[in-house]
Amino acid sequence: MVIINNFEEYKRLEGSMVGTSSWHSIDQQQINRFAEATLDYQWIHVDEKRAAAEGPYRSTIAHGYLTLSLIPYLWKQIAEVRNVKMEINYGIENFRFGLPVKVNDEVCLQATVKSVNDLRGTVKVTVEAKLLIKDQAKPAYTGDVIFLYHF
Repeated sequence: MVIINNFEEYKRLEGSMVGTSSWHSIDQQQINRFAEATLDYQWIHVDEKRAAAEGPYRSTIAHGYLTLSLIPYLWKQIAEVRNVKMEINYGIENFRFGLPVKVNDEVCLQATVKSVNDLRGTVKVTVEAKLLIKDQAKPAYTGDVIFLYHF
């Protein structure tokens, strides 16, 4: 895990792949809880029998937004940002989904710090997020997440 205490330490990471999280298995229970929280009950996510019989992947798949929502959890396994008064999830840009995450797939986040800028005391950090699926050559997604920090 990378420890970041201030703007200068963050700035030194600019342009580098800072790490990869541990593997996280997405099971049907997590998919169902996400469906309940978001009111997205599309059968490809929650109907195991229909997905096995009719679905293109022969199993249920995780919601794309479920996989995106894992970024803060997985990022905190890669980097610990200390001395922060406030951290804000500011935005996501240029995201593309490459492969679906099937039920019981294991995923991990690979993170590269693309840019670090001091905006008059607010530190804006752009991190390239790549969600890898165990035993798959192509990632589930790639894109940029933007965090704002007040040290």
